[in-house]
Amino acid sequence: MRDGAPDASGHRARLRKRLFEGGPEALHEHELVEYLLALALPRRDTKALAKSMIADFGGFAQLLSADADTIMRRCGVTENVAAAIKIAQASAIRLLKARVTGQTMLGSWQALIDYLAADMGFLPIERVRVLYLNAKNALIRDHLLSEGSVDEAAVYVREVIRGAVDSHATAMILVHNHPSGDPQPSRQDIQLTREIIDAARPLRISVHDHVIVGAGRHFSMREKGLI
Repeated sequence: MRDGAPDASGHRARLRKRLFEGGPEALHEHELVEYLLALALPRRDTKALAKSMIADFGGFAQLLSADADTIMRRCGVTENVAAAIKIAQASAIRLLKARVTGQTMLGSWQALIDYLAADMGFLPIERVRVLYLNAKNALIRDHLLSEGSVDEAAVYVREVIRGAVDSHATAMILVHNHPSGDPQPSRQDIQLTREIIDAARPLRISVHDHVIVGAGRHFSMREKGLI
């Protein structure tokens, strides 16, 4: 240890003990980030940096959802630090996705919403995906259809239908996020959904729902009677 550098090993040991004994809820969000950063910066007290990074992005989820280049640029940190943040996000999303893979989507609805919220809810750009289902409504393909600018992503009806045919799907769930955080659908969202439903009907492919996610909230067009 460098002369004059604070020894953070005792503090980290206490964080580790709380985590092991109390589980994920035992640590505050800034403490989770602090411990992540400690893995990349083992000789540095990372508490102040963790708090600063969360504040800079406006929240814990927003920090984890940011891309690596943005994290490095805005926070002045190294690739190792950005990698620690991104591996945490990737692990969380994989865990949530495992809860829905192979399951009946309509019977695992909350698990599906949790996965979509973690994957898309805090992104700064719009992402469109289609969940293709088999006759038992189990997920057979999670297709990232498009990623766009801050405000829009290009979605083409024929691409959605082609994906269903190629996947031998009998149903689908459309999903996209609103970077603004407000999941209320636009007129264009509703119109596009109805065009996809009309195109899928002759092929006997059902559109179960169109879910819009944003900032910890979601909107189900089926639930609200829009489809």
